[in-house]
Amino acid sequence: KLKKQKNQATCAWLETGQDENISCEEEVVHLHREIGLLPAVSFIIGTVVGSGIFIAPKGVLINSGSVGLSLLVWVLCGVLSLFGALCYAELGTTFTKSGGHYTYLLETLGPLPAFLRLWVEFIFIRPAVASYVSLAFGRYVVEPFFAPCAAPVVLIKLVSILGVTFVVAINCWSVTLASRAQVTLTFIKTFALLLIIIPGIIALAKGEKNFQNGFEVDLITLDKLPLAFYNGLYAYGGWFYLNFVTEEVINPNRNIPLAIICSMVTVTFLYVLVNVAYYTVMTPAELLLSDAVAVTFANRALQGLSSVIPILVALSCLGALNGGFFGSPRMLFVGAREGHWPAIFSMIHIRRHTPLPAVLLLYPLVVLMLITGEIYQLINFASFARWFFIALATLGMLIHRYRFPLQPRPFKVPLLIGVSFTAVCFFIVGLSLYSDPWNTGRSFALTLTGVPVYYLTVHRYRLPRRWRRFFGKEQDLLNYCSKQLQILLEVARQEVQTY
Repeated sequence: KLKKQKNQATCAWLETGQDENISCEEEVVHLHREIGLLPAVSFIIGTVVGSGIFIAPKGVLINSGSVGLSLLVWVLCGVLSLFGALCYAELGTTFTKSGGHYTYLLETLGPLPAFLRLWVEFIFIRPAVASYVSLAFGRYVVEPFFAPCAAPVVLIKLVSILGVTFVVAINCWSVTLASRAQVTLTFIKTFALLLIIIPGIIALAKGEKNFQNGFEVDLITLDKLPLAFYNGLYAYGGWFYLNFVTEEVINPNRNIPLAIICSMVTVTFLYVLVNVAYYTVMTPAELLLSDAVAVTFANRALQGLSSVIPILVALSCLGALNGGFFGSPRMLFVGAREGHWPAIFSMIHIRRHTPLPAVLLLYPLVVLMLITGEIYQLINFASFARWFFIALATLGMLIHRYRFPLQPRPFKVPLLIGVSFTAVCFFIVGLSLYSDPWNTGRSFALTLTGVPVYYLTVHRYRLPRRWRRFFGKEQDLLNYCSKQLQILLEVARQEVQTY
């Protein structure tokens, strides 16, 4: 009955629309497959290459203790990220739903781990990630105008908020526009990396380098090493975002694995060369004193183009921010579709076909954390929960492969890669509780707050009768608010199954 009413409402809207030649069947509300191979590769590279390569080198060097070990960390982080991306390529072709981590945990380990992943994504992981990317954007936009003095923190945060607002507006307006913006920004940020790499290689060929005696064993501290990996993995973070939009990828069984492999090999190669360029031109002490490593590099090696680098880096951060806002709302969209989140977030705009409510929910959370957060604390704070659930997802992949060996898997990762990646992730996550107990402890505690929320909302039928009566009234109020928001935002549930 509800389905019939919704179809009637959709047709009634179409009959009063501007284009009278469009039939009801052609304008069925659903997510369209609009992401081909090039946009998919651009989506991954554009999301991975953001602020990380311009911020994380300092964090990697501080926590690794030496130049040589920091370069090794960058290589290992690239290999580890490639292993994880290959595991997610198998998961993405085995389970053809959008939603990424949430979907894979739901299909392999059950609803509670999936709900907790959904909970932490929108309580603090996505706001924290978007906050430190937007802060990097604001810093690179503002600081050149105040050099050599420090830029006002308030102005940096204001510009960061403007950047977030711009990205949210694009993702609310059009999927095609967001995809084209991502392709354009990916080419710009690749040019920015090459602009750093080429002078570095030229200087290296001339014999300039600052990594003699790179492996100084006395400076290595094992308790800080996980934090070095967290900073490196943060810079590689984003290889899993294509899995958030599986239902919008053209020919996902071919394009998802191919896009993942091409993009991650390219990013690893570029990242290692960028860090070699940094250490060729700057000393480790200069790098540690710099809050904007790329700008310091440009002042030393690209004096004629030093004013261009901050602009390119800011656009790079904007591309990463756009990729995050394009992918993460799809997780919330799928979670609401599965009944783990209010139904309003499973709806899409009836004309623009964007998950409008899910995108808009993120906006105030990001702005709030952006105002109160600091970049390096945000990295450690968000990384624990992110990598813990990634490890759980790949563990679920191994369990599912054992339990259902005959299930079709268009792409199958070697078992050694899956086991190695899962073990390393759990090791890094466990050791980080010792390295940074305050931030990782807070992250773990906030993750556990999702357990009572799960049983009070999704499994409320297990509550005492008095409690169920109370939450029933709350549900009626929520349904009323959801209906009013649906009318205001012009959104509806999709009418075609896209998986």
